[in-house]
Amino acid sequence: MANLADRATSGRGARRREQLVAAGLDLLAEGGWPAITARAVAERSGANTGLIHYHFGGLAGLRRDVARAGTEQVLEPFAEALLERGSVGEVLDELARIIPASTDDDRAMRIAVELVVGAQREPDLCDVLRDELREARGRIADRVAALYPHWGPRRCTGAAVLVTALLDGLVLHVMADREVPVGAASEALRDLLEGAD
Repeated sequence: MANLADRATSGRGARRREQLVAAGLDLLAEGGWPAITARAVAERSGANTGLIHYHFGGLAGLRRDVARAGTEQVLEPFAEALLERGSVGEVLDELARIIPASTDDDRAMRIAVELVVGAQREPDLCDVLRDELREARGRIADRVAALYPHWGPRRCTGAAVLVTALLDGLVLHVMADREVPVGAASEALRDLLEGAD
């Protein structure tokens, strides 16, 4: 039986959950979803396998939390670029910088690819990715509404979908071809947006 100090609601229990998820993320980056086994996660985190059931209800629950954490790791740099800049021009400048930088992070790119692969193979992982992307698009739609207050909700939501699809596409292109002119794409988008009012 798990030590009472490791209860999921205790500070120690929360730290143990974080350790298990971190171990799962490491394994995901190294070997994909098949590498995330109860034994491998327990060994990597220095825990016993019973804690996976205790904290997550089993390996499937841990994998869902790994997918959430992985999605957050991959999306957060982009969310910061989009949500913390004061103007559209500043956002585009930051994206022109961050897209090539993000593809230099091999670990993050492996996790991103595995998130998509896992979502195609397992409905639970698809649900996690879908929910995380919807939340990110909602935050972006809110930011678009703040930048363009005269736009209606439908237009802001549509813009958020286009922005996230644009980011996905540019990251994919840069992963495949390091010479993709992201700066030129940013400038072209700026030209298009100047007439968007």
